[in-house]
Amino acid sequence: MDLGLKGKVVVITGAAGIKGSIGETILQHLAAEGAIPAVIDRNDRGFAYVEELQQKGIDALFCKTDVTNPEQIEKAIAEITAKYGRIDALINNVGVNDGAGLDASYEEFMDSLKLNMVSYFLTVKHALPYLKESKGPILNIGSKVGLTGQGGTSGYAAAKGGVLGLTREWAVDLIKHSIRVNAVIIAESWTPAYDTWIKTLENGEEKLKSIVKKIPLENRMTTPDEIADTCLFTISERSSHTTGQFIFCDGGYVHLDRSLLTE
Repeated sequence: MDLGLKGKVVVITGAAGIKGSIGETILQHLAAEGAIPAVIDRNDRGFAYVEELQQKGIDALFCKTDVTNPEQIEKAIAEITAKYGRIDALINNVGVNDGAGLDASYEEFMDSLKLNMVSYFLTVKHALPYLKESKGPILNIGSKVGLTGQGGTSGYAAAKGGVLGLTREWAVDLIKHSIRVNAVIIAESWTPAYDTWIKTLENGEEKLKSIVKKIPLENRMTTPDEIADTCLFTISERSSHTTGQFIFCDGGYVHLDRSLLTE
């Protein structure tokens, strides 16, 4: 299916993660569709990723940015628009489950909100004049933690819950500009970060097996490729009358009846 993303300037935050991370996978899928990815991230891997794409003849841009710094976000959007003159879509993908729980300091809690939610607000704020011109969609990457809770991660849970609230608020706010706003909700996806977390646990393999058993569809984790496909469809014109939605790419993990569990 041609998603019609060829030549579209798509801003994506948090896409310079380790190879195989959700952001990096979305980046590769955007490039494969012929889009022009404009990456906003603090990690220098972004330079290498964009260079790899450019060597393949794919136009792309990396703006090294600390998304907890408002001035740097504004500068990144200015750099993107100075080069391309437009923004056709925006994917807010930043997310770090940082474990800022009830025992965290005020500063740690606020830092979690700044990274995981406030960065979404600021990126949209500065990109909005260009999105209004292009009627470009906004996609927020959410987490089941914002709906189900997890324990021990108050900052991340509050931020991801806030991201869902912003998704609905912006969908209402921007409907007059024909800007669609949606969120893709992720539950259990096998990424390098997930692998690292499992390896920190004393009973990691047992914990992993217990989680996988609870995923109703095929008792397996969602792949980053499946998430990327869902994201690209959602920002494309193939999804032209979808707005204000929370789209769960999770194998039924959050919603389906627990009677489906095998044990």
